[in-house]
Amino acid sequence: METNQMIIEKVSPWDFEKTVELLTSEAGKRNWQIPAIHDLQQSLAKAGKAVNSVKVLEVCKPEFSGKMLEKNDERIVSVMMPCRISIYLKEDGRTYVALINGAALVAGMPETVREVMTAAADEVNEIVDSVFNRHF
Repeated sequence: METNQMIIEKVSPWDFEKTVELLTSEAGKRNWQIPAIHDLQQSLAKAGKAVNSVKVLEVCKPEFSGKMLEKNDERIVSVMMPCRISIYLKEDGRTYVALINGAALVAGMPETVREVMTAAADEVNEIVDSVFNRHF
């Protein structure tokens, strides 16, 4: 696992499509909604750019987002919603997953934002770890 201040990167034990499938399924089992899956490889191909496979899952859990969006001063963090899980291939042929490091992101923000964003980021990380620790 690679971690910088804002982003956590993990190597998947699964191929690209299986990783997308398992993460989508696990998020749903934990009551996370997936409002969109962005296929960046496909989008860029339309613009004449060739890149390796990249999909970004938008994941949202109303239990978390509602706590922030119901408060006037915290609504500003909507710019960071929904949470995202990025799945991509690198030139080494392996599949990677990247997540925002919620704890680093919310330093200095109001208490509600810190608590909710940290809890949401922790749960998204648990979703990834749960998928990566499966043995089929």
